[in-house]
Amino acid sequence: MLLADYTFLDVFWSILVFFVWVAWFMLLFHVIGDVFRRHDIGGGGKTLWLIFVLLVPFLGVFVYLVANSKGIAERNADQMAAMQTAGAAGEIERAKGLLDSGTISQQEFDAIKAKAIA
Repeated sequence: MLLADYTFLDVFWSILVFFVWVAWFMLLFHVIGDVFRRHDIGGGGKTLWLIFVLLVPFLGVFVYLVANSKGIAERNADQMAAMQTAGAAGEIERAKGLLDSGTISQQEFDAIKAKAIA
């Protein structure tokens, strides 16, 4: 009898609320992660931001996003560049190992290196 009273709009509303709830937690964890990976503030500043974000979650997150939006974008771009550089270095290292073992020629190594750097 309980399911008979649960209409399509109720289902839609429940799905919407669940989606917003999950999105909110993703945003909250992103802000907390960004606070921890910042190098421009010390431990006291990080502690104050975390207290603000955890005690007054909605206001804290939105104030953090407005106050640090440029810094968040820069840190994300730096992290992506570091990941790409690490991936290229790993590929060159694997190719160097293949070159040293005689599996590939110097020309093949140069081609792999040029492709990884590009």
